[in-house]
Amino acid sequence: MHKWIYAFGGNVTEGDGTMRDVLGGKGAGLAEMSSLGLPVPPGFTITTEACRHYYANHLSLPGELEKQLLAALRSLEATTGMGFGSTTSPLLVSVRSGAPLSMPGMMDTVLNLGLNDETVVALARESGNPRFAWDSYRRFIQMFASVVLGVDHYVFEDILEWHKDNKGVQLDTALEADDLQRIVAEYKTKVQEATGSPFPQDPMFQLWQSVRAVFDSWMNQRAKTYRNLHGMSEASGTAVTIQAMVFGNRGEDCATGVAFTRNPSTGEKALFGEFLINAQGEDVVAGIRTPQHLTKKQAAAENNRQPSMEQALPEVAQQLQDLANRLELHFRDMQDIEFTVQGGRLYLLQTRSGKRTTAAALKIAVDMAQEGLISEAEAVMRVPPLSLDQLLHPTLDPKAERHRITKGLPASPGAASGIMVFSADDAEAKAKKGLSVILVRIETSPEDIHGMHAARGILTARGGMTSHAAVVARGMGRPCVSGAGELRIDYAAQTLTVGSRTFPAGQKITIDGATGEVFLGEVATIAPRLSGDFETLMGWADRYRTLKIFANAETPEDAATARRFGAEGIGLCRTEHMFFAEDRILPVREMIVAESETRRKEAISRLLPFQRNDFADLFRIMDGLPVMIRLLDPPLHEFLPPSDRELEDLARAVGISMMTMRQRIAALHEVNPMLGHRGCRLGITFPEIYAMQARAIFEAQVRVMRETGKAVVPQIMVPLIATGEELRVLKTLIADVATEVRSEHGNHDLPYIIGTMIELPRAALRAGDIATDAEFFSFGSNDLTQTVFGLSRDDAASFLQSYLARGILAKDPFVSLDQDGVGEMIRFAIDRGRAVRPEIKLGICGEHGGDPDSIQFCHVAGMDYVSCSPYRIPIARLAAAQAAIGADQH
Repeated sequence: MHKWIYAFGGNVTEGDGTMRDVLGGKGAGLAEMSSLGLPVPPGFTITTEACRHYYANHLSLPGELEKQLLAALRSLEATTGMGFGSTTSPLLVSVRSGAPLSMPGMMDTVLNLGLNDETVVALARESGNPRFAWDSYRRFIQMFASVVLGVDHYVFEDILEWHKDNKGVQLDTALEADDLQRIVAEYKTKVQEATGSPFPQDPMFQLWQSVRAVFDSWMNQRAKTYRNLHGMSEASGTAVTIQAMVFGNRGEDCATGVAFTRNPSTGEKALFGEFLINAQGEDVVAGIRTPQHLTKKQAAAENNRQPSMEQALPEVAQQLQDLANRLELHFRDMQDIEFTVQGGRLYLLQTRSGKRTTAAALKIAVDMAQEGLISEAEAVMRVPPLSLDQLLHPTLDPKAERHRITKGLPASPGAASGIMVFSADDAEAKAKKGLSVILVRIETSPEDIHGMHAARGILTARGGMTSHAAVVARGMGRPCVSGAGELRIDYAAQTLTVGSRTFPAGQKITIDGATGEVFLGEVATIAPRLSGDFETLMGWADRYRTLKIFANAETPEDAATARRFGAEGIGLCRTEHMFFAEDRILPVREMIVAESETRRKEAISRLLPFQRNDFADLFRIMDGLPVMIRLLDPPLHEFLPPSDRELEDLARAVGISMMTMRQRIAALHEVNPMLGHRGCRLGITFPEIYAMQARAIFEAQVRVMRETGKAVVPQIMVPLIATGEELRVLKTLIADVATEVRSEHGNHDLPYIIGTMIELPRAALRAGDIATDAEFFSFGSNDLTQTVFGLSRDDAASFLQSYLARGILAKDPFVSLDQDGVGEMIRFAIDRGRAVRPEIKLGICGEHGGDPDSIQFCHVAGMDYVSCSPYRIPIARLAAAQAAIGADQH
């Protein structure tokens, strides 16, 4: 019989921490902790294989599962000395999800399962605490009805709030047993009204329905959105863990909380987290009550006057610290621990590698390596390359004028400005229109995941440092201020009120996730300052990587930024970007509409000084590092003015009528310009354009070599080559210009390199022929993807999402390189190019040059470099190191 269930705790633990793929992260963590003899409530885990079976067999559970579950339940009863459904000593369980990779809050959980009208009475009698029993029952009804029966949770919240208002209290804990008994009765009435059936009383029915609900939640919209955002596969499925309940809401010597073994925002080596006395876990996560801190130091730092756990439960706090140290040492990573205290006794409910900000990830990785807990290579592998993006963008300028509205908790660092929106749907809709938005919520829930991703930042009135908003924002790299308790948010009126001031949706605000402050309007920002940990980790990464990292840059500002972030050269200088400046666009347009070669050359000659200065600036900044200059690439119509008024100005400037102007523009019209008169085709039909650019390059080279006394070796890249003959024609043109410049300047030592972009399937197939004249290949992966797929990058977005949603494509091929198709073309070109010219230099310069998965492909394919935007240089450095380390490990 196939094994669908693994027990943990008690006398038998059947799994361990290596079985994440089978038991999910939660189940594997519980099994490992149980094996270590830690205080874990016993239970059992239904495997991820059962979830896969469920979806592969029309939502039906495996036939053997029922027998195995009943046996596991009997064993759990024997271990605990309680009975499931017993009217004397009832066993209650939690039913919780757990995927192999952490997806916090995305799937469903049911707590206090096993309660009904009879067992609640037994629980009240057995515990001697009727308030606790009825509080647990009302929680169970609300959670089961919402998760399993589909009743909106706000129905129950409204009843609870009415009873608190009627009694004149603010906290749930102020309600007594009689109040809670009345609330339970009203809850059951609402379930009857909403579903047409009474609330189910059979504990086994409750259990099976909850197991199905957890499996169903694997494919709910928020879980699918989370997986899409984080590039996670849906194939693994989720496990279901069924565990004996321990109760943090049983009295004043009970508590529940979340602890991190190091600070998830800063990386500081100190216990960090929150807890609540006389509460259950959802109270901490949802922010219904303001949580207390674990340590006196943390409470003082946050100016929280409530007693810390060190003060309220000192023995438990010390035990938690000792177990946290033990878990971190065992798992060799910062741990996120869920715990419950019942009757002064500590229980661990979960441990997993904790979500952390990038700044914290860097510090933790570097510190752990320096502590000897992990190696430098492991430290490099611990930081997700794309997460570095969080560190490379502006923060608030301390000198900027600001008008503070309120302050909450600094839940996720970074600063963001935008207009306020009060729903996730509005955030997504307005972001699609190009607006910067701040998502403002009383508290976020997993249903808000799409809006949180679309927003520049998140602000909540409730919730602590471990609330849903805080955890998800940190994982996404979004600035977040949580628990801003002064805020009063009216969803119906679409307003936010602080004191006597009210602000409508659409009001621009700024949040600072590093301080928790919220400001009116937009506050100026400054460039980021990178920590010493960043430089340390980057230094380690550079020792491991073999790929060189170049930048796509054509302005002095971009080149300087690239060097600051560690670029080793410029891999793509797009010269057409230099043509759009206000002082040079007119001669460009005159060149395009010129009716004779003479007029065209006159216009081009006026561009020469601009181009020469541009290239000289780049050569100076790069100081001898490679600079690959791509000659003019886009179709000429892109430079023409869009409005009739600008066309009239251009007609006057070149001395032609509007009729002639329109005729000239009509002659330039192309049905598909991206496959038309562009790239090297311009150089062949209008050789004076490429001759001017070559002259500007060589004259800039002469100037900088004379200024500095250092060698400058420009690398000239000819775009859109399809045949070897095209490159030969243009190589001759460039060589002739080089000869002229040498003669004119009396300089016989002007070294340069000529190569091409491989961005057409024919070029990849004929790479051997092209390599006879090309000294380097730069794979233009944007256009190569377009031409291999037959897709327009600008138009495909309208339907690519459908392909991704249906699994036809695993990833957007314009974001992450299609390794099977486009990658096969690249591998083919590499093999043929190197067969003709073994020393040929190979790299990639499309958008994929900053994508970690694509960089790994480039490493395996044997390229020499990748080139990406300046702000992606650190990402590429780290990804290249991880590719090299990963290849060595395999």
